[in-house]
Amino acid sequence: MAELLDLVGIFVFALSGALMGVRKRLDVVGMAVLAEITALGGGIVRDLVLNVRPTAFQSVGYVVVPLVATVVVFFFHPHVARVMPAILVFDAAGLGLFCAVGTAKALEYGLSPLHATLLGVTTAVGGGMLRDMLAGEIPTLLYDRQLYALPALLGSATLAGLSVAGVYGWPATLAAALLAFGLRFAAMRLNWRAPLARGLGE
Repeated sequence: MAELLDLVGIFVFALSGALMGVRKRLDVVGMAVLAEITALGGGIVRDLVLNVRPTAFQSVGYVVVPLVATVVVFFFHPHVARVMPAILVFDAAGLGLFCAVGTAKALEYGLSPLHATLLGVTTAVGGGMLRDMLAGEIPTLLYDRQLYALPALLGSATLAGLSVAGVYGWPATLAAALLAFGLRFAAMRLNWRAPLARGLGE
């Protein structure tokens, strides 16, 4: 079940990467590269920091699913773009799942709660940051006006805090994932924005 949820999150993240390729007028190879890096980049960075073999290189599905997403976008990108608001709901769910799973894995490997929190956020947003850099964009992480990294941070911090309190396992992971998802979903629906520096207009 956990791997299935992982693959769903990977597929949704890969869609956003492939769509970025369409917007940048890249060919199918460029689209596939952006899809793969968006979907897998954060997890690969996490595992390299933990000095373990990346999960993406232990299962064929983790590599194939982004390729499937690329094919879908290649042929049907106008339709995918139209249903993007619905896809963003799944993207928010993937964000919550990845930040919680990334934090949990970091804690399992003995990282402190603070470092586990940072690595959980990296798992959730690292792929998008790498995608933006490859596409020649300023990473959205640096101007998080739509509250993307912040929900991941709060979700990761919640899981780390629960571990300090002695709460472990899937209930803690689920609670952290739901918190991050709920905050991201609320930000999308209510148009929440992070503040700019004092004196700067909207």
